[in-house]
Amino acid sequence: MQARSALFDLYGDYLRPRGGRAPVAALVKLLAPLGIAPPAVRTAVSRMVRQGWLHPMRLVSGPGYLLTPKAARRLDEAAARIYRTGRAGWDGRFDLILLHGPLAKRDAARLAFLGYGSLGEHAWVAPRAAEEADLVLTDAGVPYERFSAAHAAGSPGAAEVVGKAWDLPELARSYEDFVADLRPVVTTVNARSSDEEAYAARFRLVHAWRSFLFRDPQLPTSLLPPRWPGTSAAGFFDRHAARLRPAADRYVERCLHSVTRNRVGFSDT
Repeated sequence: MQARSALFDLYGDYLRPRGGRAPVAALVKLLAPLGIAPPAVRTAVSRMVRQGWLHPMRLVSGPGYLLTPKAARRLDEAAARIYRTGRAGWDGRFDLILLHGPLAKRDAARLAFLGYGSLGEHAWVAPRAAEEADLVLTDAGVPYERFSAAHAAGSPGAAEVVGKAWDLPELARSYEDFVADLRPVVTTVNARSSDEEAYAARFRLVHAWRSFLFRDPQLPTSLLPPRWPGTSAAGFFDRHAARLRPAADRYVERCLHSVTRNRVGFSDT
């Protein structure tokens, strides 16, 4: 697990609900159970500051970092998709984008994150329009046209569009692998396990699940194959993420409070 990716997970899942800020000592402490060394944490933090995701600030407990508005918006959007709190239905129309130039790999990844799939070098499609797509393409400097598209009578069905834009068999295998790989990680945590063990297991669960944000366009059920593995994988994730949350939250609170207490105690001596 890379430190930068883990920091996004840490801020999105634990620190955003707690004001989106934390001392650097707490960041180091909270990523230690994942096997991430302090120098890697500090390097990743510096990189995220340069990229506009974090803002340095002085806290009572020492130097710290606050989420920027850009980062807060991105993490809120990701959380809504991870926990499926804002998922809408489908009106039978696709959002179609036609490009008048090549798209850099980084910008293509940003479109994929928003739920778009490629129909070719110059065409992208999504089951739902994402407002941020205009910002992505404007930043990329690529001229484009955008349409709301529905199938005409007698034309190939929506399933054919989906088959071209996304590799559903590969995505299905990824969901099956997710459950197979994470089951031993989370099921070994029980009532006798420590809060730290629960936190580490849940962190790995959410980290692995978050990767589907870049691969799964969250297609409506009508466009998915029967017995879609993503459905059972989502149930597996929800069940264990909720079960491990109380112990994980206790560990986070303990780390944050211990850093503050140690710093204040040191200052008072």
